[in-house]
Amino acid sequence: MSKRLLHLDSSILGGNSVSRALSASVVARLQKADPGLQVTYRDLAGTPIAHLTGAYLAAGQTDKSGLDPALQADLAVGSAVLDEFLGADIVVVGVGFYNFGIPSQLKAWVDRLAIAGKTFRYTEKGPQGLAGGKRVILAIARGGYYGAGSPSASFEHAESYLRGVFAFFGIPEIEVVAAEGLAAGSEARKAGLERADQRIAELA
Repeated sequence: MSKRLLHLDSSILGGNSVSRALSASVVARLQKADPGLQVTYRDLAGTPIAHLTGAYLAAGQTDKSGLDPALQADLAVGSAVLDEFLGADIVVVGVGFYNFGIPSQLKAWVDRLAIAGKTFRYTEKGPQGLAGGKRVILAIARGGYYGAGSPSASFEHAESYLRGVFAFFGIPEIEVVAAEGLAAGSEARKAGLERADQRIAELA
């Protein structure tokens, strides 16, 4: 059976986005290695998922037949997003890095996945992830330098947040392709992109 790959982008920069270019290169690399990959693409900035509301959370505990049509549609989107994630063998995420964290559009996607009994459960020994066995690759573009050991590492709340979220879902090991220093001058940008391209070339 062909493996299923879920490809997501979250940058608001469209064709000028480096994270989009990186995620596309990652997917192309994986498709070259496995031409039978079934790819599902979701543009979280182009077609945003609504942020969570109290009505959405409450509706999960009630009969949905009498709900407002707009809320029913929102619930359907949430179910589709969750099914895409649970059904994927590989997840590639293009991660924009804004104000030291992830775009709110990507956070909205994460919020639709964090469902008890679906991606995690609580046990007497603490929370247990239920979505293990997936390969997750993050493609991140950062204007400055936020990697481990850098002076600004403590301001990095995108990769660190996503590592925590996926670990909570049962995926403790993820792969990261990061282009750094993109706003630190032309030479720094070139070097950052070259390092990211080399990391992509090394993906198994």
